[in-house]
Amino acid sequence: MAKLRVHSDRVEVHLTAAEKSLALRADDLVVQRDDIRSATITDDPWIWIRGIRRRGTEVPLIVAVGVWKYHGGSDFVIVKGKRQAVVLELADGEFARIILSTNHAAELIDRLRLTPLDESDDPAGE
Repeated sequence: MAKLRVHSDRVEVHLTAAEKSLALRADDLVVQRDDIRSATITDDPWIWIRGIRRRGTEVPLIVAVGVWKYHGGSDFVIVKGKRQAVVLELADGEFARIILSTNHAAELIDRLRLTPLDESDDPAGE
């Protein structure tokens, strides 16, 4: 299963060797945190997959790994079985969405939340 690392400026999705092979992709994914518009937890990630498989592997309701092309762009998908997943809507970059099965969906969402500004960081000085 892919490993996620959340940093202050980016999110890294480190694919396993098998996932890279199934996705026909040589490198991991890196998404700038500023590019993440929303993050949603879903119990049925299969309904979020749109378009047609452009590059990768799919066995319906078992595994989907790779790039799905739709009329507005491309999504990267790593969906396994009936596992819970996180859908990251992106503003810019290589993909419009990343759909990722994970056993740690709630933890990922918590780590992605922005912390409120401290009073000393308030740009209005109030």
